[in-house]
Amino acid sequence: PLLASAHESSCIRLWSIQGNLMKELLPFSEHPSGPLTALCTDIFTKILLAGSKEGYIIRWNIASFLEDSQNRKNEIKEELCWRAHATEVIDFLIEEEKNVVVTASTDGSVRLWHARTGYYFGYFGQARKFELSDTSRLILPSDVNGFPAIIKEEGKHMEKKKVKYPLILDRDR
Repeated sequence: PLLASAHESSCIRLWSIQGNLMKELLPFSEHPSGPLTALCTDIFTKILLAGSKEGYIIRWNIASFLEDSQNRKNEIKEELCWRAHATEVIDFLIEEEKNVVVTASTDGSVRLWHARTGYYFGYFGQARKFELSDTSRLILPSDVNGFPAIIKEEGKHMEKKKVKYPLILDRDR
């Protein structure tokens, strides 16, 4: 068992069931994700998705980490980041059978995306039927202008900057 918490600092913390911090995740994609507002995993807990206040969805592969969290080689890999909405993502789910992510936002829309690629399928209420098998047509919603960013770099995740704020007045500065 594992607990995950999302934070305003864009950080995700993974906790053991005993309350011990196991891992901190910070996105290192080129898109600023902002404060995180929602978390979701697939049914097998291999994929972790996070939604942000700026409308981004970030996808991590956590399978190897969960197999053996003590092994330093088993890192959590950020795989994909895409802009799903122009405003805050308030909830989402992964539909395993169709390999679809359903997102909801404060803009009032509910949208469908391909779970592995972040390709846009459409929104609930549209006139045309969803075509879930065709991911070759790159389309975007009218309020989003960036395609999904596949994270190929396996470098280190961004680390928190430690900043000192002394409480002593330094007149020389």
